[in-house]
Amino acid sequence: MILVVGGAGYIGSHLVKELVRSHKVLVLDNLSTGHQEAIDKEAIFIHGELGDQQLLNDIFSTFPIKAVMHFAASSLVGESVLNPQKYYMNNVVATLSLLNAMVKHKVKNFIFSSTAAAYGISNVKLIDEDVPTLPINPYGRSKLMIELILSDYAQAYDLHYVNLRYFNAAGAYPTGEIGESHHPESHLIPIILQHLAGSREKVFIYGDNYDTRDGTCIRDYIHVMDLAAAHIIALESLLNGKNKAATYNLGNGSGYSVKEVINTCEKVTQLKCKVEIAQRRVGDPAILVASAEKIQQELGWKAERDLEAIIASAWKWHKHQKY
Repeated sequence: MILVVGGAGYIGSHLVKELVRSHKVLVLDNLSTGHQEAIDKEAIFIHGELGDQQLLNDIFSTFPIKAVMHFAASSLVGESVLNPQKYYMNNVVATLSLLNAMVKHKVKNFIFSSTAAAYGISNVKLIDEDVPTLPINPYGRSKLMIELILSDYAQAYDLHYVNLRYFNAAGAYPTGEIGESHHPESHLIPIILQHLAGSREKVFIYGDNYDTRDGTCIRDYIHVMDLAAAHIIALESLLNGKNKAATYNLGNGSGYSVKEVINTCEKVTQLKCKVEIAQRRVGDPAILVASAEKIQQELGWKAERDLEAIIASAWKWHKHQKY
């Protein structure tokens, strides 16, 4: 059985839908940002807190857990700056409770959802895993702290782990039954699609004078189903002994500008965006694009879906939402 913490959230719920095909799955989520209706009916669901040591002990005592996948993090960069206590308590202290329960119950395999924010602002065109990790906000620092703790736990307690640092997850399940839903929404593609669905007045571009091909920021977008596939491949690499400690970037390796994302949304939906240029946001790098060559070479994974496929799947879901 695989324990998925945060399995009711955006990425976690898409992963669970795929994982139940090959494993028994137990989801632990406090539903603070996730949605119970997004959890696949084949999975067992427990409503509870990740930092509840007694609950974790009960779970590991009751169920034959052979691996843990961790999606239960607070993940808003701006909020982390305003409220670092929340981020260090949830993303670090609560995760330590989980890791300590795993050590106590001799559960060896851990998949960690890390982040491109661990790199901070990088000057390289393509970020690989050797780029220095210099996070610039509490969110990025909280994720990097867990990566460092995992390295120490691996040496001390023979814990096996894979860190997956991903860039911009987007898109929805192919059937349109689940998708990306945050409150408030802060991600570019859902913001554009909400506007085109009639629930936002306009779309803001924060700066159009960057040193990029069209003056707008370039980001690496990856389909949530490609992310789910990467997590399952990483899990199997732990279960079959191929990996004991690894860190991989997950991205498409090319990147799309804000204007290209808007244009693709217009193409997919056959609707026109009302766009307004606003001032740059502090700390926004011009380009953030991942090199995912390492995971392709070592585990055979690569992103399969392009930007149009990402947006088409997201639009299929957004069209039926009541905002």
